[in-house]
Amino acid sequence: MSTTARTVLFHELGGPDVLTVEDVELPAPGPGEVLVKVEALGLNRAEAMLRSGTYYYRPPLPGSRNGYEAAGEVEAVGAGVTAFAPGDLVLTAANFNLSSHGVYGERVLLPETAVVPRPARVDAVTAAAVWLTYTTAYGALVQRAGLAAGDHVLITGASSGVGTAAIQVVRRAGAVPIATTRTAAKRRQLLDLGAEHVVVSGEEDVVNETRRLTGGRGADIVLDAVGGSFFRELGEAAAQDGTLVSYGWLSARPIELPRAWPLTVHGYSNFTVTGTEDGRRRAAHYIGSGLADGTLRPVVGEVFDGLDEIREAHRVMESNRHTGKIVVRV
Repeated sequence: MSTTARTVLFHELGGPDVLTVEDVELPAPGPGEVLVKVEALGLNRAEAMLRSGTYYYRPPLPGSRNGYEAAGEVEAVGAGVTAFAPGDLVLTAANFNLSSHGVYGERVLLPETAVVPRPARVDAVTAAAVWLTYTTAYGALVQRAGLAAGDHVLITGASSGVGTAAIQVVRRAGAVPIATTRTAAKRRQLLDLGAEHVVVSGEEDVVNETRRLTGGRGADIVLDAVGGSFFRELGEAAAQDGTLVSYGWLSARPIELPRAWPLTVHGYSNFTVTGTEDGRRRAAHYIGSGLADGTLRPVVGEVFDGLDEIREAHRVMESNRHTGKIVVRV
């Protein structure tokens, strides 16, 4: 039996105003599929980039969906689904094409490989702020860069959802987080969230400050969300044989590789973790244990009520005035 769900779509590229809320008919789950009733959405920068046409793939128009991250409840399952049953609380795994499977809606039909169990005793708003931020920080720092106790880690865009998660992942490993932010307004907040040091990139030289804070050695690991020519500069802030990981493209310019060597440079995609069953299992255990022992504490910057607020939520995300994750209750 099919069902109708209010769903966010867009039919042209542009700013937040291109997002519309429409009734979409969803068929009953087919083999290997689950129908999820969405309780809360976590917004991600990639979704603004898809909407505006600057993501690494272009959405098919008209009628593109959007949204990677949701917390909800399984309503129905298709043939052959054994890992989930109606009533199970789940998160979406953010390992799918945004245009076809985007989760901005009251209900969403997904492959069973695109959902994971929700951590125990975690409410929907908190859960919507968990998966993509922590799997990115965990995958990039722990799995890709080999984060170890005592490492100095430079985190750009540290007030973002991934940035605040990265501060906690670094702390959890016994390493030293050095956060960057564009204005001094967020310095105190980042220190309170666990950053050992904060460099205000709009007022201070990131390379010189990082060198000073590390006794001249430089950062063992750099986690960068900006890219562009700034990525080349970050090579000067890294220690000899340091590791740079690029996971985002906030700069519209192509990434420029550092001239300082020897360095290890990685481009990181979260599909490294979310694309395999074993990756999802390991990440879920990491996040669940961190939430249980309190070392991981999702930072929710602002909460909006209802899908009709999705445009305003996107405006706030693009303003960069928030710290942490923006969540929309459905």
